[in-house]
Amino acid sequence: MSEEIDIKEMPIDELYELMGEDLYDGYVEEVVEEVEEALSRDMTPANVLTNGLVAGMDVVGVDFREGILFVPEVLMAAKAMKGGMKILRPLLAETGAPKVGTMVLGTVKGDIHDIGKNLVGMMMEGAGFEVINIGINQDVDAFMNAIEEHNADIVGMSALLTTTMPYMRVVIDAMKRKGIRKDVIVLVGGAPLNEAFAEDIEADAYCRDAAVTVDTAKKFMAIRQSAN
Repeated sequence: MSEEIDIKEMPIDELYELMGEDLYDGYVEEVVEEVEEALSRDMTPANVLTNGLVAGMDVVGVDFREGILFVPEVLMAAKAMKGGMKILRPLLAETGAPKVGTMVLGTVKGDIHDIGKNLVGMMMEGAGFEVINIGINQDVDAFMNAIEEHNADIVGMSALLTTTMPYMRVVIDAMKRKGIRKDVIVLVGGAPLNEAFAEDIEADAYCRDAAVTVDTAKKFMAIRQSAN
């Protein structure tokens, strides 16, 4: 493959640029090769993540929000991101590289929709967050256990049915009873939700799509860090 020879001769900034472009286009194999090439030049895993994969996913997020990219294309980009992350994740764990934050993510009890939730998870991971995706139809105990076990900074709850939306309040009330509500950022999303509902159940924010979720999560984490 001629591109393989090319990437070995590329300056690192050009390699990162190409990595971002290939991620945008959903080219898994190319992204994996480019991650390996960057690591072979003694770039740190955190450097490759930030300047290559996260930078690429940032562009995906912007274009998704502006309607240039659609869900199938974002899923392809996320798949390419996952390919690169498969190599970087164990290395990041070894080096103790700082992560932006930890998010527990799940669809609430009675609801089995997960495409939107999974997209949020992929894009949050693409932004440098550790994501614990607990799946669909999750009850209050599942959320509470995951928040506690992973010392979550953020909990994201999803619902696509109007009948399951109220269960989000059940989880938030449980967090209040446990005395951890103020320690955890609560983001909610799903087609039937809106800002008024999020305010009513005392969530921190309603996020209409995956790109907005990433922006909102980053904003809340920055506020939290500046307060410490």
